[in-house]
Formats: sequence, structure tokens, C-alpha cells
Amino acid sequence: MWKLREHIKPFLPAALFVMFLVFLEVMATLRLPDLMSEIVDQGIARGNIALIWKTGGLMLAVALGGVFCAILGAFIASRASTGFGRDLRKAVFTKVEDFAPQEFNKFGTASLITRTTNDVQQMQMMFLLSMRMAVRAPLMAIGGVLMVVKKDARLALILLALLPVIALIVGFVILKGIPLFKSLQAKLDRLNLVLREQLMGVRVIRAFDRDLYEQERFGEANLDLTNTTLKVNRIMVTMMPLMSLLTNFVSIAIIWVGSKRIDAGLMQVGDMMAFLQYSMQILWSLMMLSMLFVMLPRASASADRILEVLETTPSIQDPPQPQTIDMGHGVLAFENVTFAYPGADTPVLSNLSFTAKPGEMTAIIGGTGSGKSTVLDLIPRFYDPQSGRITLDGVDIRDLTQTELRSYLGYVPQQAVLFSGTIESNIRGGKQSATDEEVAEAARVAQAIEFIEEREEGYDSYIAQGGTNVSGGQKQRLSIARAVVRQPQVYLLDDTFSALDYKTDAKLRTELAKSAKDSTVIVVAQRVSTILHADQIIVLEDGKVAGRGTHAELLANCEVYKEIVASQYGEEAV
Repeated sequence: MWKLREHIKPFLPAALFVMFLVFLEVMATLRLPDLMSEIVDQGIARGNIALIWKTGGLMLAVALGGVFCAILGAFIASRASTGFGRDLRKAVFTKVEDFAPQEFNKFGTASLITRTTNDVQQMQMMFLLSMRMAVRAPLMAIGGVLMVVKKDARLALILLALLPVIALIVGFVILKGIPLFKSLQAKLDRLNLVLREQLMGVRVIRAFDRDLYEQERFGEANLDLTNTTLKVNRIMVTMMPLMSLLTNFVSIAIIWVGSKRIDAGLMQVGDMMAFLQYSMQILWSLMMLSMLFVMLPRASASADRILEVLETTPSIQDPPQPQTIDMGHGVLAFENVTFAYPGADTPVLSNLSFTAKPGEMTAIIGGTGSGKSTVLDLIPRFYDPQSGRITLDGVDIRDLTQTELRSYLGYVPQQAVLFSGTIESNIRGGKQSATDEEVAEAARVAQAIEFIEEREEGYDSYIAQGGTNVSGGQKQRLSIARAVVRQPQVYLLDDTFSALDYKTDAKLRTELAKSAKDSTVIVVAQRVSTILHADQIIVLEDGKVAGRGTHAELLANCEVYKEIVASQYGEEAV
């Protein structure tokens, strides 16, 4: 856990104060049996009522002081541990926000969710225990040993003989538990992955009648996690009965040996009662320590998983000395760009060069896998090219901060993404400071205003997570509205008209052309009708430029483009 000391530092003062309160609580607890011994041997045995009242009052004051320290310590420890958990979750989430797709693919969404929730919770619990149990148990054990030796050194040998047995039990549990704790978190990742896929793909599962198969798939992951959890718990639960059994045997031995020493006049009754209580305190302290040692491996595994995220260096980073664009116009240029996805043998794009200018529409078309969407992914720096460069107004985009670069862009992904909230909050996702008029204008340009006004609550209508309560076309139009309200210098539209009918498509393109008349528009399209009037059409084939020009020019001299047109309109169109 101390590997995360940078995140623990803000809570160290609170932790130290809690430890001081625990120290006072332990001192009070250790003092009580001694006072009780004094009452029995000095007060009751001799009939000294004044001593009984005096010592009894002192016991009450000590007990109340211990209770006060315990309550205050628990309160502060709880606040400190929850604050630590809050900050650690924030640190993990903030780090994940900086990840490029490459890092997301490395960890997986389900694993990142588990690390941000369950693993952080394990660390939070361990921090809480470290402040209280990890301090209280050793202090109580050491203090108890000193007190029993003070009361009767020979009788204390019984406790000494017990320590190797306890060490063997704890060692066995730790050795068996560590590998299981690590696999437990991995299997929890797997269960989250399966559950997430089933919830997101519920329509496809029902459409293809895959309910039984998915139930079996979930059942396997669930059973695997259950079996591992049962193994862990079986190992852990053996410790408590064994420790309780040892405690009872020790109690019997102390009473038996102590009674003989009392009979021989070597020990008083009150001392034996105090000795018995100190022995129980020592044994319970050792039990608490053993529980702490058992929980430590799981917390250590969680700490390693969290550190793996926090210590990952994002593949996309801001430059040490970033440049700025003083007078942005939106001229975007690819200069001999070559790019391959991590682990791929061949590049997706090879020596790609083109320039997109303000006031013009640049369209990219090609077959499946030709690299169309990859071109748009490189512009916001989701990935960086292996060679060549991409410039915005003459500045290499790698020399700009990611925040500044993306402030010039209005990106609409191929798969429209909406967030839980309202229609208005989703449109404002492009520009939080947008006025109501700007939101309405963006909806009008995106041809979304009609279905918005049909809803009873209008712009306040609820949008479910992922936009599952709106159609595919409505999702696309709201995604486009989110980009339009931003009024960016560069529009990146990745096949964003595919779910629209031809009439809506035509209207949207007409209004978008008016709204973005001074902006650079780059459109990835599958339908030729979407790009007929583009100022520049780039035809990609296997990541290379197979043709460039207007629709008429490409029909005259680009065979790949002719094939695309013929496949959509028939041979007579070419």
C-alpha cells in the first residue's frame, strides 16, 4: 500500500492523530485489568469500601476515556480512508482520461472499471485498517506481554509456547491465499467484461436468440469467480476457529496452573483474573494481526493493479514546449503520412498526402479497410503516424497541446455516442457555454429539431446511456448537432449520414454547408450521393491514394471510383 504514498501524504496528519488516539485507547484498555486486580485483592478481599469506590471511579473514567478515543479515532479514520479512496479513484480516472486507444486496448474497459472501483475499495479498506488495527494489535500484544510478565513470569511461559503455533497458521493462510487473491481480481475483470458485453449487446442477443448461450457464458464466468472466492474463504475461515480453539485451551491452562499457584500462595486471585484478561487481549491482538496479514496480499494485488494504471505512460503526450496557432484558419495538411496500428505487420496508410482548405469539403471514400476512418483518427491525435506529419495552419499537430488541437475540431464518430442526460446536455457537450439559441440553431442545422419538438419535454427529454432510447438516425443527428454548436474550424465527419434517409441527408448537407461555409470540412462516406458536390474527393485503396479530384474528374480517370459508383448506381451511371 505504501507504494501509493504520494496519494496517502495528504492524509498522514489525520492518520498520525488516529494512531495517537489508538495509543490512548490501548493504554486505557491495558490499565483496566490492573485496576480490577487492585479492587479484588486490595478492596474486596480486605473489605476496603473506600478503595473500591475510588478505584471503581477511576476504572469508569479510564473506560469512558478509552471509549471516547475509540469513537473519535473511528470517525477520523473513516473520513481519512474515504478521502483517500476518493482521491485515488480520481487519480485513476484522470490517468485513464489521458490514455490513447492503444492503452485502452491493453487494459480493457472491464478491467479499468474494476481497478477504479473494487481495487480502490480494497486499498481504502486497507488504509482504514492500517490506521487502527495495524497500530492497535501490536501495541496491545506488546503491552499485554509486559503486563503478564509483570504479574507472573512463569505463567507467561504458557503464552510463549503458543506463538510458534499461531505463526504456522498465519504463514499457511498467507502462502495459500496470495496466488488466489491475484487470480480473484482477474476473474472479477472477466465477469465484468461478460456482463458489460451482454448489457450493451442485449438487442443483438435477443434478435439472434442467443439468450441461452449468453446465460451459459455468464454462468461459466460467474462460477469461476465463485469457486475461486470459495477457495479463498475456505482458507481464511480455518484461521478463526483454530485461533478460538487455541484461546480456549490457553484459558483452561492459565486457570488450571494459576489456581495451583494461588493455592501455593504464589499468586493472588485478582492477579490471576488480570492475567487471564491480559492473555485474552494478547490472543485477540494476534488474531487481529493474523487477519491483517491475510488481507494484506489482496490489498497488495490491488495496489499493483492500480499502480500499473498510474505508472503507464500514455503513448500520446503533449510536447515539452508546445506551440500555438495565432491566427487559425483551419488549413489541414497530410504530408507523406504512414501509419500502422500497434502489432500490425503492414501499414494502414502509406505516404498519404492531401490538403483540406477552409470553405471546402474534402471527402474520403474507399472500400472497407482502406483506412478512411484511420485518417480522421490521426487528426485529433488518437494515434500518431510512424512517419510524415500532419499540420494545422502550418504547425505540426504534435507540437500543439492536445487541448488546443481539439479545440479547433468538431468530431462526429462513425458510431454515434450519446451520454445519459437530456437532449440539451448532449448537444451542449460540444460547447458548455452555448446559449439556448445556439443549441436550437445546432439542432436545426442537424435536422434534429423536428423529432425534438415532437417530444413532450422537448430539449429536456431524457436520453438513456448510449442513446438506447432513440433511433440510429436520431443519434447521428444529435451527434452532428453537438459538433455544430461548437462552431469549429475543422469538421471531421466519419460516415455520419449512413443512418439517414436521402431526403434528410440532402437537407442536412445543405444546412451544414451554410453553417460551415468558413470551416474546413472532411467527410468520410460510403454513399456516393453524400459526396457528389465535394470540392475534393480522395479515393483510398489499401491505404494509398487511388484517385483525387471532383466527382466528374474521378469518373473520367479513376477505375476504383468508377467501381464504387457502379456498385451503388449501376453500370449505366459510369
